[in-house]
Amino acid sequence: MLYWIAKLLAVHHTAFHAFSYLTLRAILAVMSGLSLALLLGPVMISRLWRYQIGQVVRDDGPRSHLPKAGTPTMGGALIIVAVAISTLLWADLRNRFIWITLGVTVGFGLIGFCDDYLKLVVGSSRGLPARWKYLLQSLLGLGAALLLVRTATVPAETDFFVPFIKSVSVPLGALGFCALSYFMIVGMSNAVNLTDGLDGLAIMPAAMVSGALGIFAYASGNVIFASYLAIPAIPQAGELLIFCGALAGAGLGFLWFNSYPAQVFMGDTGALALGAGLGVVAIIVRQEIVALVMGGIFVLETASVILQVTSFKLTGRRIFRMAPIHHHFELKGWAEPKVIVRFWIISFLLVLAGLSTLKLR
Repeated sequence: MLYWIAKLLAVHHTAFHAFSYLTLRAILAVMSGLSLALLLGPVMISRLWRYQIGQVVRDDGPRSHLPKAGTPTMGGALIIVAVAISTLLWADLRNRFIWITLGVTVGFGLIGFCDDYLKLVVGSSRGLPARWKYLLQSLLGLGAALLLVRTATVPAETDFFVPFIKSVSVPLGALGFCALSYFMIVGMSNAVNLTDGLDGLAIMPAAMVSGALGIFAYASGNVIFASYLAIPAIPQAGELLIFCGALAGAGLGFLWFNSYPAQVFMGDTGALALGAGLGVVAIIVRQEIVALVMGGIFVLETASVILQVTSFKLTGRRIFRMAPIHHHFELKGWAEPKVIVRFWIISFLLVLAGLSTLKLR
């Protein structure tokens, strides 16, 4: 919106031409997302307290979590609002990738909102039934994939690329692309949701991965950079830098309230939206493998749950003291802040490893 206004004003004053630069608008998106989260956070938290929408703590988990009962949840709505407003303010709204990414993010956020609402307000212990939850996620994920296939302008938009290998692409076709997109969008969404079990544990890695994917989007959208770095050139993908910047900024703003000891939790509302947003950006810039590396903490958390459930069903024994794996370390005696910060450090290293693939090809 402000991007359009700046373009109109640029006719009368050359200073407004500065807003045509993607990097400037990305910085403004980060600042807007951060500012909106900081400004709206206290209002949202007080409303959640007023309506007594608080966290329910499992009695079979770490005893240190019991005091968290009643902490306001569904704070993920704060992230979604900040991201949406910042993106709409600074992005070129003629860009199809912006609308697809925002649509997926908000859509998954609504699914999470329904689940949180049923559990925390209505009082249903199950929340949104799993079959309906995954059905809605699947419809949104596949819908986004089909839209990307139908609107693709170059073969690179639907080919599969492997890091470290130059000029090698595997045509996926519509079916293969949709299957991969489903895995990335729905899988990342639920992976972030599983990670969101400690104060600030999920939001910081999500913000870091978002910032890194924004760099990939910027490079992919510039044919000169893409050619030099040997990554797929995706026309108009650079505009996703605005979305990624807004998400990173909003995430940091949310962390102000979500850091230990948390004043608010994001709930399924935020976790499902964040994961889906990261997944669809990774699909658009054709960096699925790199995104899984950078989001290795999310992959590890998901793998720990799968291994735990599989082992218990097959052998009757558990591999970890508790899954997801962050609870395992808590039960081993690690203090919650130590688990969180160490996982952040690992995420930072994994993001650097992912960024290194820009040149190591």
